[in-house]
Amino acid sequence: MSLALSGTGVARGIIIGRVHHIQAGSTDVTERKISGKKVAAECERFRQARRTATEELRAIRDAIPAGSPSDISAFIESHLLMLQDATLSDAVVKLIEDRRCNAEWALRMQRDALVAVFEQMDDPYLRTRKDDVDHVVTRIQRVLLDQPHTIETDVDDSQPTVVVAEDLAPADVITLHNNGLAAFVTEAGSPLSHSAILARSLGIPAIVSVRGARLLQEGETVIVDGQNGFLVAAPDEKALQQYSEAQAEEKAWRERLAELKNQPAETLDGTHVHLRANIELPEDVGVCYENGADGIGLYRTEFLYLNREIAPTEQEQLDAYTSVMLALPNQSVTIRTLDLGADKTLDGGRQTTGPVANNPALGLRGIRLCLQDAELFKPQLRALLKAANTSPLRVMLPMVSNLQELQQAKAMIAAVREELLAEGVSLNQDFKLGAMIEVPAAALCAEQLAEHVDFFSIGTNDLIQYALAIDRIDDQVNYLYDPLHPAVLRLISMTLDAGKKANIPVAMCGEMAGDLRLVPLLLGMGLREFSTHPANLLEVKHRIRQLELSDLEPLAEAALSASDAQSVVELLDDWHSQHQAQRA
Repeated sequence: MSLALSGTGVARGIIIGRVHHIQAGSTDVTERKISGKKVAAECERFRQARRTATEELRAIRDAIPAGSPSDISAFIESHLLMLQDATLSDAVVKLIEDRRCNAEWALRMQRDALVAVFEQMDDPYLRTRKDDVDHVVTRIQRVLLDQPHTIETDVDDSQPTVVVAEDLAPADVITLHNNGLAAFVTEAGSPLSHSAILARSLGIPAIVSVRGARLLQEGETVIVDGQNGFLVAAPDEKALQQYSEAQAEEKAWRERLAELKNQPAETLDGTHVHLRANIELPEDVGVCYENGADGIGLYRTEFLYLNREIAPTEQEQLDAYTSVMLALPNQSVTIRTLDLGADKTLDGGRQTTGPVANNPALGLRGIRLCLQDAELFKPQLRALLKAANTSPLRVMLPMVSNLQELQQAKAMIAAVREELLAEGVSLNQDFKLGAMIEVPAAALCAEQLAEHVDFFSIGTNDLIQYALAIDRIDDQVNYLYDPLHPAVLRLISMTLDAGKKANIPVAMCGEMAGDLRLVPLLLGMGLREFSTHPANLLEVKHRIRQLELSDLEPLAEAALSASDAQSVVELLDDWHSQHQAQRA
């Protein structure tokens, strides 16, 4: 009888294949005291292990086939940078010297300290970066323990290979992909991890957080449903037939979607919609181009500051920004200024003074931090103003909660502009400034804020959390996270109305913008700029091209009048059943 194991699907697709277990998770270490005369040798043993781990990663990077998406090598580069960081070199050596302990234990202590910092972060993506620490530490630990970090792929290739592991590092995913991996399933992991992002980029169906996956038998046949997050063990003939047909349909669907790349995102009655992509690294631009993005709706600049000892220089930032703009000529690029917080000590290696905030999500973060720390903010503003010479640029400020913050930021930008002009730098006047609406106070005061900016961008992830007072990563309350809560919809509507009244564009760059179920509702509410993960672009475009605006406005009116989220869900269900979209 078939048995279904559930997890979180992170890369869609259906694979029917055989299980292959690999050992790629964390390692167990114990503390061992060493004598003073052995400390120097133990420090050198650690340094040599770090050098060996570096060589292994470089070999994997160099083996990436030519023509592969650039973001693949970027993940390996980020781990190589982490290996050189003082927090994984000097700090471990100091622990060995101070504690007179073995290198494995010192590395474990430093790992725990770094992970504790990441776990305090309020941003879900940044919090997931603790996985990268684990992956790099595990690679060094395996060298220290003389356990080669090799991925065995010697399996029967008569059927696709489904790799099952506790967890997989990006380097593991790349190695497995080069050896014909068809899909992977892990007991740990997150949809925001680099391995999950790689799976989506490489088109590898994958499921994470699958409890009990380790109990699957080596070589047994399973079905991986990466979209719905199901793994079917011991499938019967009926399940095999059903999923084989679904597999063929999915392949044909993907081929039809690809044909939309150069088609406009336009409703049936001719309403044009701007469809842009969210990116973290300059290397992500290639995926945006492949999926027909109109441009970049959100470029998260904080990733330039991580895994390094000092903050990026003005020139480094300028190079990163202009590389994105040059890769998408004549297309809109929206760059968000630095969005780190008081809980994050990974701000370019600078030492933050003062206690860690009790509630970082409500502390010194986003524009608040930048306004307080001009030394951090000014180099970014200089780089952004210079980047605007490449092509028209939109810059948006995160976590704006009041008009005073906006005015202070504008004053700082004006001062930096004057400073650059005094230095003889010619500047493009086409520099648009916007505010992210992700704090309920900003939505409630959107009419006043709209008079002082060129555009809004609604960050629904934080807006929902702040409006409903819940942390969506907290298992005890995340069931309350609901984008269809009437309060959330009304805050979004207020922002759209304020933008319309002030004649400024309003975009949405949170996860709601990529939810196919919500596209009709958002269009009916007046949203005309969607920015989402590149992998969602073609499906959102397909959805838009099936809709007629005259059908959507009554839906939005009814949803905004609803008294509870369940009523909105029922409205949407009824509407979708009456306007059943067929894949075309």
